[in-house]
Amino acid sequence: MNKFNKTYIFGISMVSAMGGLLFGYDWVVIGGAKPFYERFFDIASCANLQAWAMSCALIGCVVGAVVSGVVSDRFGRKWPLLVSAFLFTIASLGTGMAASYTTFVIFRIIGGVGIGLASALSPMYIAEVAPSHLRGRFVSLNQMTIVIGILAAQVINLLIAQKVPVGATDEFIRTSWNGIIGWRWMFYACAVPSSVFFVLTFFLPESPRWLMKAGKGDMAFPTLKKIGGEEYAQQEMTNIQLTLNDVTEKVDFKSIVNPRFRNVLYIGIVLAVFQQWCGINTVFNYAEEIFKTAGYGVSDTLFNIVITGSVNLIFTLVAMFTVDKWGRKKLMLFGSIGLAVTYILLGSAFYFQIKGVAVLSLVVIAIGIYAMSLAPIVWVILSEIFPNRIRGAAMALATFGLWIACFVLTYTFPLLNKGLGAAGTFWVYAGVCILGFIFILRKLPETKGKSLEEIEKLI
Repeated sequence: MNKFNKTYIFGISMVSAMGGLLFGYDWVVIGGAKPFYERFFDIASCANLQAWAMSCALIGCVVGAVVSGVVSDRFGRKWPLLVSAFLFTIASLGTGMAASYTTFVIFRIIGGVGIGLASALSPMYIAEVAPSHLRGRFVSLNQMTIVIGILAAQVINLLIAQKVPVGATDEFIRTSWNGIIGWRWMFYACAVPSSVFFVLTFFLPESPRWLMKAGKGDMAFPTLKKIGGEEYAQQEMTNIQLTLNDVTEKVDFKSIVNPRFRNVLYIGIVLAVFQQWCGINTVFNYAEEIFKTAGYGVSDTLFNIVITGSVNLIFTLVAMFTVDKWGRKKLMLFGSIGLAVTYILLGSAFYFQIKGVAVLSLVVIAIGIYAMSLAPIVWVILSEIFPNRIRGAAMALATFGLWIACFVLTYTFPLLNKGLGAAGTFWVYAGVCILGFIFILRKLPETKGKSLEEIEKLI
């Protein structure tokens, strides 16, 4: 029986997963800064500019996701992760120093490219180095670091922002310390972990599976040996080679749309889109509007967001210890139907104008369900279902779909909220979750405990 070096696997997985931490921080920090930079740039009364400020980073995410497929297949997983760390550092400093709305948007887009790269590469790298029986747990580390990044952004926003009086005017907020300086430090703070990620990435070994695909098996063997010993390394290299015998030097679009891969691409893209259209990210991006409707002020909202972030972290840890025991499919089914029921209740609370703790409790329940199911498990599934020969390009395509879906979700929430009200909006999300439940029940195979090569044969 192979003795796996879990400490080593954990170490390289955590370094890779720092991309997830920065992804989570950069993605959520804007929610806490929103009440202040909108007054600073004088866009508080312009819905279009508000929506663009919130969603522009998603354009960068889409670009980063698309580019990740090309660069990861050509240059490996390590060096594109290094680029994403560099982009995070530049974006956090540039956004914080922005003197104009246009500059702010440009650096948000640059940060989005870093998110797009990291969101595709971090889970893929971990899946390619982790043994099959531990893969779900280690890939879930990426989601855990995303959640830690989210919580860090929420806590830092709360600590930086000074108390805002209930009923404060736009002018009061604009001329306050929060409105002039405070929101900038919310973005600056990300430069510290970004720099650490940049330095540590230099010490990562390249993915053994990519090295094998690139014809560098002699370089892959030492890493595999360090992970599980000599016997494990030889066995893994044999298994990997069997799936690469007919690999071409270059993966092109024609290879991706090959009928042999159509089913697995279909499953991956639908799950990626569903993870976003289930609606939970509106709670993080538009917390101010949701909690304002529930009767909370700006400072209380920032505190409530920290509560949701803490719950997010706790239930992500639950997912890490259940994904390799319960399996991917069961958790996905639980998450889909659980969110549908919670959204129906949440929509009803808004419909009957029930406010305060009741709404906060339902939001917390929804986040807990999402955190132990759809949030981490979709990334686990995406990192393991695609064949070796197209994994980089296919992961990029699925992540591209995810970020397009996220852009649609983020941009349409204010429109749905205005047209249907908070109740109707959450009922729409409930309907999406029911459709997701049906799709998962019918189409998703269980991949628990199978090697990447076994999954390739299965699907």
